[in-house]
Amino acid sequence: MNRIKIAPSILSADFACLAQEIKRIEAAGADMVHIDIMDGHFVPNLTFGPPVIAALRAHTKLEFDVHLMVTNPEAYIEPFAKAGADWITFHAETAPHMHRLVQQIKELGVKAGVALNPGTSLTALDEVLAELDMVLIMSVNPGFGGQKFIEASVDKIIRLKKRIENCGSKAEIQVDGGVNSQTAVLVKKAGATILVAGSAVYQAPDIAQAIDAIRGA
Repeated sequence: MNRIKIAPSILSADFACLAQEIKRIEAAGADMVHIDIMDGHFVPNLTFGPPVIAALRAHTKLEFDVHLMVTNPEAYIEPFAKAGADWITFHAETAPHMHRLVQQIKELGVKAGVALNPGTSLTALDEVLAELDMVLIMSVNPGFGGQKFIEASVDKIIRLKKRIENCGSKAEIQVDGGVNSQTAVLVKKAGATILVAGSAVYQAPDIAQAIDAIRGA
């Protein structure tokens, strides 16, 4: 079984001191930095652009896990790859040319992922699953931090794991939304290996303890 990785979301960090906030989670034992890119169209909020990510890149050795919540991901892939992304995930709901985007990401030397909203079927992945490095199951509707975990996501993860095994894919399963030490038990048992946590980490009194609790739940 793949080692469980914890990817704290800087959407819940203090934006006034992002470099220090990333250093905090690195010192606390995080494996990746989850970076939500929002365009104000696909989701209501606006967050970070490539210059911000490029500026942060020098401050940590953690992998940058860039999650594109944007309506035209093809325009963002190369800029974020050049800014220092190690993983780039785009939403199936925004990508009529999904295979092309996966290849574009890989050609830039970055790992490729596809995200699915709670209401999107796993069948959307059928033609690209074997090519993916990661599938991101949204366990809340995207756009805001601090939402309640959607329990139907657990069954979706179980079904996704079977699909991955059946097609011989090496894709990891990431879960984003409402992840804490309680819900982590459910998603890990279902087959998830990368857990995104925002408020459960950054709002905890002890960040290292919170990360350990989620990883070891």
